[in-house]
Amino acid sequence: MNMALTNAKIYTCNEAAPWADTVVIKDGIISYVGTGGMEKWKTSAGITEEGEISVYDMKGKMIIPGIIDSHIHPGMVSQSSWHIRLPWTEDVNELLAFVKEYAETHPVSEAPFLYFEYYPTSMFGERGPRKELLDTAVSDRPCLCQDFGEHQHWVNSKMLELMGVTKDTPDPVPGLEMFVRDENGEPNGWLKEFVHMRFADTLYENIGWTPPVTMTPELMEGFFRFMTEHGITAIADGLLEGEAQLASMAELDRQGKLNVYYDGILRFWSYDDLPDKIAELRKYQEKYTNRHMKINTLKLFLDGTNESGNSALLSPHLNDPSGTYFGEIKMDTEELKKCLLLLNREGLDIHIHMVGDRAFRVGCDAVEAAQEEAARLGEPWKMQVIFAHCELIDPADMPRPAKLGITINWSCHWSGGYFGEEAQTYICKDKWEKMYQFNPIIESGALVTFSSDVVTYYELHRADPFFSMQVAHTRVDPEFPLDPDIYPGSVRPEESARLSREVLMKGYTISGARQLRWEDRMGSVEVGKIANLDVISENFFEASPDKISEIRFDAVIFDGQVIFGEL
Repeated sequence: MNMALTNAKIYTCNEAAPWADTVVIKDGIISYVGTGGMEKWKTSAGITEEGEISVYDMKGKMIIPGIIDSHIHPGMVSQSSWHIRLPWTEDVNELLAFVKEYAETHPVSEAPFLYFEYYPTSMFGERGPRKELLDTAVSDRPCLCQDFGEHQHWVNSKMLELMGVTKDTPDPVPGLEMFVRDENGEPNGWLKEFVHMRFADTLYENIGWTPPVTMTPELMEGFFRFMTEHGITAIADGLLEGEAQLASMAELDRQGKLNVYYDGILRFWSYDDLPDKIAELRKYQEKYTNRHMKINTLKLFLDGTNESGNSALLSPHLNDPSGTYFGEIKMDTEELKKCLLLLNREGLDIHIHMVGDRAFRVGCDAVEAAQEEAARLGEPWKMQVIFAHCELIDPADMPRPAKLGITINWSCHWSGGYFGEEAQTYICKDKWEKMYQFNPIIESGALVTFSSDVVTYYELHRADPFFSMQVAHTRVDPEFPLDPDIYPGSVRPEESARLSREVLMKGYTISGARQLRWEDRMGSVEVGKIANLDVISENFFEASPDKISEIRFDAVIFDGQVIFGEL
């Protein structure tokens, strides 16, 4: 479909010409962007015959490049559709009453395994929950409650039993991915990270049931429909959930229902398992790379989370009376350097989860050391290094991403009160107030990209890019505001960390395209690029700060075709 959209407010994200009033699309590609009369754009766009193109008067509506969410979890969201939503409460008795009632009204024959989300991370403090308490609500089948931070889980005794987890079961990653234990070494029902997933097959075999999580096109279709309806035309997958996910997405693409450009990311755990993961990635590349899909990145979880008390910090955790606990880190600088050098030789990129300031420093040190080693060996530095989250950064390290070419990825809807004050159990208030500060990094010239990092259907609505932009621009979470009696206006300190609208739009478009290595084909409204465009309900730059989330997508154009709404 050839079309001209004229009389529009087009924010191009092209610094050389940021605004235009007309864009022409021919054979799915942008053939003209600019201002001026009809004849000018017809000639420039190569339109020679009447009727060759449909002309739409946009009546002043705003058009932006298609949104790029550069860290989201299509597999995990799709697989969570069977989870049970808990009422939001800080009252453990209210929560237990809900769990007990649900179990009583849904017998084992109907629900052999109960998976609830979420309970507030702050509900149990630093001691965490205990299996005996959950047993009072459910004891006849396995039961799991996931915390709001998504990195801790509370399970009952029956689940530990059916997973085959005992006092003698070793922790996969002590201090990080682990079973918390009582004074006798017995697992007490509090799980860190997704350690239970390593024992899931045993659990399902013992109960003779598996959850409806097998990846199929039908299971995943709802996620991609949400992407389409919210103007998201390209994504980076924060964690690829196996080959069945790729096969399902390839089938959706064949059916014309994928409607995003997809960049897959495969997880590894250590230098020792990295060669096998590279081989797995190469297999996926050969089978699934096409016009809309590619897999070129490996992911590492370097530390935990601030709210879980296992982030890697430069100062001791506050709750440690000995003053010797600095959190957990998956790799030291030397091992990470070796991983980087291997991936660079393979022409692959890396996406590293990191939260604490010590993790950030180790990451920077490893990149610097790897680049120096590559130069010494005469190996060109080809890889892209993405640091995800980076919630706490020591001021001395702020300039390093720009100097080292590191990309920083931030989940904008976390910028307000989403995780509350839970981290203050482990880090001092001064450090807590310096979290989520990215303006100095942006000002230094580093590439900073934005995303949602949603992992369940429970929070999928927060992947709406305008919701995320509002939170990052105001530092106020409209769903989970901080106490206004303590924080005026519920604004999360520091106000100086608010991100400007220009920065946000760039991070969700052209910067995201650079992270995905697709800047030559998307991310801005420029001649020669794919026509991925969003027509929005009002001017993003003029909307009231607290109303940005109310902006809607009137039409979404993907590969030059209107796939949602109408012009």
